[in-house]
Amino acid sequence: MTPTNSTTPTSTHSLADPRVTAVLDRLFEGAERDGTTAARMDEALPDDFGSLSPQQQADAAAGIYMPISAAAGTLLYSLVRAVRPATVVEFGMSFGISTLYLAAAVRDNGTGRVVTTELSADKIAAARATFAEAGLDDLITVLPGDARHTLGALDAPPDLLLLDGWKDLCLPVLRLLEPRLRPGTLVVADDVDLPNLRPYLDHVRDPANGYESVTFPVEDGMEISCRL
Repeated sequence: MTPTNSTTPTSTHSLADPRVTAVLDRLFEGAERDGTTAARMDEALPDDFGSLSPQQQADAAAGIYMPISAAAGTLLYSLVRAVRPATVVEFGMSFGISTLYLAAAVRDNGTGRVVTTELSADKIAAARATFAEAGLDDLITVLPGDARHTLGALDAPPDLLLLDGWKDLCLPVLRLLEPRLRPGTLVVADDVDLPNLRPYLDHVRDPANGYESVTFPVEDGMEISCRL
């Protein structure tokens, strides 16, 4: 018997919004040129690039997208839809591809916000324009500068944390936020194959540090860790 007052739930899927798909298509097209761009920049970069400060490295690499893949973006979207976090925090925005997937999920959840960080002023300007073009800018707060400083003043604990900035800084950023992480918080790190991420992986994979961690085989791998 059908209830007389039943209603059909409505749903939205912002990844299918023409504004969002057009922006993502353009960004991924630009990211396909990363190899050529990186090769040109490699020739111009100083030999001691690894010894530069994070800000100097970010300025030197301002033209490189360094994006997540579309499959990784869909995974992030699904995680945010499932977890329904009030605050999503991202370390390492770059041109904002991952940020768009996070914000699309927040929009479709009907609640929450995305707080993201970036060192490159050029990337921040480009990403802000992109977020407005996609119609998701009202959900995104961009914190310019070193995340090890800007995230220290975060007004609420993250319910989902994405670590995708410089790999040697992922563990310091996690440790900064760790005292505020509540049980059940998801922490996601991209590019598990990169050697600079090893100290971070050793940390979240050690049960003594309070995480249950699994590697998800998407592109260069994502480490998904649940705070226990």
